[in-house]
Amino acid sequence: MDLGLKDRVYVVTGATRGLGNAAARELVADGAKVVVTGRDEERAAEAAKALGPDAVGVAVDNADPEAPERLIAAARKAFGRFDGVLVSVGGPPPGFAADITDEQWRTAFESVFLGAVRLARAAAAELEAGGVIGFVLSGSVHEPIPGLTVSNGLRPGLAGFAKSLSDELGPRGIRVVGVLPARIDTDRVRELDALSADPEATRAANESRIPLRRYGAPEEFGRVAAFLLSPAASYLTGIMVPVDGGMRHGF
Repeated sequence: MDLGLKDRVYVVTGATRGLGNAAARELVADGAKVVVTGRDEERAAEAAKALGPDAVGVAVDNADPEAPERLIAAARKAFGRFDGVLVSVGGPPPGFAADITDEQWRTAFESVFLGAVRLARAAAAELEAGGVIGFVLSGSVHEPIPGLTVSNGLRPGLAGFAKSLSDELGPRGIRVVGVLPARIDTDRVRELDALSADPEATRAANESRIPLRRYGAPEEFGRVAAFLLSPAASYLTGIMVPVDGGMRHGF
């Protein structure tokens, strides 16, 4: 299938590794051009170099109020256009409600929630019909994940924002989508498993609850994200797509 991605230009945040990087790789593989971001300048440059001439790296923090304008300007300067954004950010710190400080909540809110809102708002002001705004969220949108209280608190609210935004931007022909990963085999998930006394047993237990009986590969997530951002998904908006091997048992 031709996804229609050739020469389209996307900003992908949090793309030096993990899910953002997986999405950026699949976008470039299908002909798109990308601006990839990370908080560290060297890592952003390395990620872009690994993707080839159709990528540039920009060091920004999603929590920075000036990040949206910088990133959209970078896309236009490097590639002459701007077709969409995929907002991905490293997961907030794990922990239970009693252990999380006010400062941790504020920091996570600025990065995970408000940073995403700002990026989406800036993108909405710049995009034309056919543009798309995507959010990398989590299975916690539908079901809380034990030990990830901050994510459980913020991700569902961001999904609600995305749904509202899809209603507002639909008449302009701009789509809004969310992608809900579960156990994708990234550094982040391996780090979470490593917090247990027996990481291998924890992984085996998690895999036993997944109908496909395995963690997802990053490229499996990336392909879904690339499709949702592409013109091939032109009649999909306001949806939250789980990429979880069937782990969510509800419809």
